[in-house]
Amino acid sequence: MDIKWFQDFLTLSEVLNFTRASEIRNLSQAAFSRRIGSLEQMLGAKLIDRSSYPTRLTPAGEKFRGVAAQIVSQIADAKADLAGNQSRDKIKLAMPYALATTRLPGWWDSWTSGQPLICALETGNVHDIVSSFIAGNVDLLICFYHAASPIQIDPLLFESVELGRERVRPYASPALIEKIGMHASLGSAGNPAPLLMYSSSVYFARVVDQIIEGSEVKLEGTPMFETEMSDVLGDLASQGLGVAWLPDSSFSQHRHWSLEPVGGGAWDTEVSILAFKPKNNLRPLVVRMWREILKYKEMRV
Repeated sequence: MDIKWFQDFLTLSEVLNFTRASEIRNLSQAAFSRRIGSLEQMLGAKLIDRSSYPTRLTPAGEKFRGVAAQIVSQIADAKADLAGNQSRDKIKLAMPYALATTRLPGWWDSWTSGQPLICALETGNVHDIVSSFIAGNVDLLICFYHAASPIQIDPLLFESVELGRERVRPYASPALIEKIGMHASLGSAGNPAPLLMYSSSVYFARVVDQIIEGSEVKLEGTPMFETEMSDVLGDLASQGLGVAWLPDSSFSQHRHWSLEPVGGGAWDTEVSILAFKPKNNLRPLVVRMWREILKYKEMRV
């Protein structure tokens, strides 16, 4: 038995797609499938219902998911304890790049209260960091959350707190607004707006899709660019190359974009910022920081 099998299974249980899970685990799909099969053989039970599409867990797989998360977390805690004081003073965080570059500096100062702690930061798209968190590779997860695109994190195994909310809305440069005439719209059938979109692997891609699909006003636009990073979209939009959906925090950290919100609110939405902690992660440093995170939340209520 290899602990990596447990991490493979937890990743698959999160994304429910063999191809995507094998990419996250940096394995060929054939090698990944063999490791899942080896785990099932070792347990003597089928964990994955391969006859369904999309992929789903069997009842045994649902039951084993919690056990696997506990085992991975306990092994990670034991490794940290055996590694000595330096590891015990290190906390591992996972969050999207957009939050790491805008919100984290202020959060870290508040949460550590000036104490010299070591932070191992993992950034990536939401699927990757959620999978890493569930697999026990990091202590705490912070990410965006939109009710129409929920993140599958078991509330029986993980506790969470909302750190804040952000408005996500379409922005464009004054020059493009004047050119397209989109003061209260985003273009017309005869003059569609150029759209700057998130790559499909990015959580905000789903959020923007939900905004567009849920709006009562039809969006007349043509996708022109795709990228994973909101600051790249902001830079492109500031050059008049299209309309970009950006969260409020994108305008912090000395970004001097000359952008204005467009669409009259028809394509706006609100997202939450949530922090997650495994309930069975009782490492003193993690518990102490979680207490500071809860205190930070209370100060802003």
